[in-house]
Amino acid sequence: MSHSRPQETRVGSGVSGNDTLLAEQKQEIYEAFNLFDMNNDGFLDYHELKVALRALGFTMDTQAVLKLIEKYSARDDRLISYEDFFVVAGGMIVERDPMDEIKRAFRLFDEDGTGKISLKNLRKVAQELGENLSDHDLRAMIDEFDMDGDGEINEEEFIAICTDN
Repeated sequence: MSHSRPQETRVGSGVSGNDTLLAEQKQEIYEAFNLFDMNNDGFLDYHELKVALRALGFTMDTQAVLKLIEKYSARDDRLISYEDFFVVAGGMIVERDPMDEIKRAFRLFDEDGTGKISLKNLRKVAQELGENLSDHDLRAMIDEFDMDGDGEINEEEFIAICTDN
């Protein structure tokens, strides 16, 4: 049986219940599916599903992943289609605590695990996003939100930035 790969234009289309997802979240789901559909068959098996969900920030034990497969696998092949993955991942994203999301974003910036976002961390993220900002501009960004004056952004300061507090 041949399966087609999900098309980017189908991201979020025709899937009810996930209208509250932002375009970026829909894109994140699409990219996770395609990245971890290792054999490019348009479906995720147990291992692919577990890793794709982890990439989206959800760590699940074996039993939880098996329950998802049991619930959403329409066939006996124990595979999850893109549409079902979108429903599962989209539902999990909608249920996420916004504060957990902010803390997860902080950890992405704090790549070296120091508990602070340094000039080096910010420069790396800017480069990964294709932004060509000078160290002077990056330093100005840090200085604007660095409440304790240590030259870096800690988690509390990052939360304040993200919540306008």
